[in-house]
Amino acid sequence: MGRLKGLALVLVGLIWVLQGCTYKLSLNGASIPAALKTIRVEFFENTAPLVVNTLSQQFTEALKERIRNQTSLSVVNGEADAVMSGTITDYNIAPVSVQATNNTTAPIADQTRLTITVNVKYTYDADKKLSFEQPFTKYKDFKGELATVEQSLIADINKQLTEDIFNRAFANWD
Repeated sequence: MGRLKGLALVLVGLIWVLQGCTYKLSLNGASIPAALKTIRVEFFENTAPLVVNTLSQQFTEALKERIRNQTSLSVVNGEADAVMSGTITDYNIAPVSVQATNNTTAPIADQTRLTITVNVKYTYDADKKLSFEQPFTKYKDFKGELATVEQSLIADINKQLTEDIFNRAFANWD
């Protein structure tokens, strides 16, 4: 009985100490300051030379959704504790490997790479050392016609980009 009482006191003490922590840890490993409750994710304008009409909306919504699903932060439109903004700076399609053909035709791409680059600015005024501005680039290789796989490629790349951005903003283990 004495051991149970001692264990209970240790647990109460541990809970008391943990309540004083300045960071909340979520199940996915995110490290979010306890004072950070709201975030505004601004629309990411597409300034790339090659523009896909729906890319800005798809990327912005994918980023908001990742934050909603993996944190307890409220994504708001007005005043917020932190702000994430930026632009899509590159949408590039380039051959990765070339398939040999007979002498009468030009070589054709055997595999092509779709690359998307997003410049992100994250501002958290309460702790400037957590703020950053940097580009994030991801790509996906594919075979065949872009038109048949473009939307699934964009979704896959957006998933990779938002994961990297999320980790940079909320998984600072430095």
